[in-house]
Amino acid sequence: MKYVLPISVVLCVFASFASHAFYPNKAKYAVSLSFDDARKSQVDIGIPILNKHDVKATFYLMPYHMQGKEQQWKQAADAGHEIANHTASHLCTGNFRWLRKQNKGLEQSSLSFLKQDIKQAQQYIETHTGAAPKGFAYPCGQTFVGRGTEVKSYVPLIAETFSYGRTWNDETANDPFYYDPAQIRAFSMDGKTFEQLKALIEQAKFNNAWIVLAGHEVGKKGPYTVDEHALQQLIQFLKDPKNEYWLATVNDVHEYINKKHE
Repeated sequence: MKYVLPISVVLCVFASFASHAFYPNKAKYAVSLSFDDARKSQVDIGIPILNKHDVKATFYLMPYHMQGKEQQWKQAADAGHEIANHTASHLCTGNFRWLRKQNKGLEQSSLSFLKQDIKQAQQYIETHTGAAPKGFAYPCGQTFVGRGTEVKSYVPLIAETFSYGRTWNDETANDPFYYDPAQIRAFSMDGKTFEQLKALIEQAKFNNAWIVLAGHEVGKKGPYTVDEHALQQLIQFLKDPKNEYWLATVNDVHEYINKKHE
């Protein structure tokens, strides 16, 4: 005689699995805050907010934007924030007019150029912060060079060079049992209120989801700016134990997941 478990037992087992705390401090979900380009407002406004709340974030730096703020970036590294690489030239598709004015674009670039460009950024960042970046963020979240039949992915280059690579403006969180470390997915947090950020996170989460948020400027609300008040509210929300989030840098979460899989 075939025995069938009562539906109440099945639901109880499923609920138990769904509530599994995969991350530290009995958290069910992980969230990483990250910022691109080394914008000056990040060290002037963003990092003081993070430090006030004892939160570590990931910063993808470019030598050009670091200029004049190198000491502050070294202090950020010394304080435990993750310092990572965002190239020297920030090449995206040449359909962006600001790149066309410079006669630049990923469509006319090459893997060899990107390799040297990334190396240049790596050397500058390490010299001025004392931190050797383990992580990388693709400018504009774009991972190709070339056109048509000649298009090549530079994801393998990032996989060979760094512990991980982060994309941008994606539509899903990361599954810790499936994600590709060379293509960690990230949502944009620019231009959003706290209520919008909270809704984004709540909608994106699934069992053990790792949600990465990415921004640019920090200050007053704008299309490429993380509102400073929304950032503070978000941090307070994520740090509240009852909400079951673990807030940590991209590399810290990535390394934690790796160790869990060993």
